[in-house]
Amino acid sequence: MLKTTNLSIIFPAFIQPENLRQTALVEKKKAFAKSKYDVLQPLRQWLDELEIQNRKLAHFIAKLIPAQCPFERDIVLFGRTIAHIPPMCKLNPLYDQFVGLRFRALCYLVDECGEDIQSYC
Repeated sequence: MLKTTNLSIIFPAFIQPENLRQTALVEKKKAFAKSKYDVLQPLRQWLDELEIQNRKLAHFIAKLIPAQCPFERDIVLFGRTIAHIPPMCKLNPLYDQFVGLRFRALCYLVDECGEDIQSYC
């Protein structure tokens, strides 16, 4: 509000009260959250719905997808652990789908083919 000698002039187009500013920010955040689209959702759905019905495919998947994250390491110097590199696989946005696919492949090999999967564990 700007005071002159006789009148009070309000500039609502330029100056917003603090509560209106916060309300506008909350509304913008809600609109942005609603407009998000998960680009990987079709691929996630396809991987989750993929059925293993072939022995060769099951062996290929079990060999391709590791049981443990291959990047996790302990750096040892003179018998003492000086650093630990955490598993980076959790950063993969499709990690859960790949682990589920490997599990289904191993289950197929055990249940349908009657094979021993000790070599994959």
